[in-house]
Amino acid sequence: MEKLAVIAIGGNSLIKDKKLIGLYDQLATMRETCRNIADVVEKGWNVVITHGNGPQVGFLIRRAELACGELPLIPLEFAVADTQGAIGYMIQQSLMNEFRRRGIKRQAITIVTQVVVDQNDEAFQNPTKPIGSFMTREEAQRHVKEDGWTVVEDAGRGWRRVVPSPEPKAIVEIKAIKDLIKDGYIVICVGGGGIPVVEQEGNLEGVAAVVDKDYASSLLAKEIEADVLVISTGVNKVAINFGKPDQKELDRLTIAEAEAYMAAGHFPPGNMGPKITALLRYLKNGGKEGIITSPAELVAALEGKSGTRIVP
Repeated sequence: MEKLAVIAIGGNSLIKDKKLIGLYDQLATMRETCRNIADVVEKGWNVVITHGNGPQVGFLIRRAELACGELPLIPLEFAVADTQGAIGYMIQQSLMNEFRRRGIKRQAITIVTQVVVDQNDEAFQNPTKPIGSFMTREEAQRHVKEDGWTVVEDAGRGWRRVVPSPEPKAIVEIKAIKDLIKDGYIVICVGGGGIPVVEQEGNLEGVAAVVDKDYASSLLAKEIEADVLVISTGVNKVAINFGKPDQKELDRLTIAEAEAYMAAGHFPPGNMGPKITALLRYLKNGGKEGIITSPAELVAALEGKSGTRIVP
């Protein structure tokens, strides 16, 4: 049996240059990433791919804001769904082309995925996740009045919308995901952390929130009993004392060591913290190993030659 890896791709990783943010620019970057993923498949791994969508949701919402004189704004949960489809398409096409080139008889498929959150989650009373573009005070107050947004002033740079980021509780399409894995598909799912939904009298309803894609990937890895959860990011290895003269890259950590570094402030919330937390959750729920590395180092990391590995 092939070993199964969940590989989580960051949405920011598709934006290598702030001047190259178009969809074809992102597709070109995705093709590079998918060559690395194809290397993993060629080495005999089965993979399930998740991805972030932070910048892409921001772009989509900004387009809607600019067109609001003619068209209504896009509800946030629909923006998550839209970007799941668009980024999934990029991954699907890039992988399929790479598989054909290499003679790999595999097919990739994207599932638009919903993730259940608790409507009583404290995050709904304390929105903190910024999305969209900066606004003037007047624009922000208009959205508060007309659209019910929560807005905050961001360090003198302007006003931004903030939304809740509740914890993922369940993946609605998990059975379909498992069935497709069993049938040999390379599955792309839980994009952007999944479309957040709540259960209302037996029905699912979308909510204006975003789920952390690393936390959702951790839940997914547990549910499908993956052999490894890999979080792909902009660095080859995790470091302590980052950016300081005594910066030190880490090859291997136990859960206890990772928690100690976290408590000491080495992995801040806005950077490496959620990634480490996601791997720790996966490991504490029966996972075998977690890895953080860059896209180019995926194969080397899975072979134990690169990346930072966290083990029980």
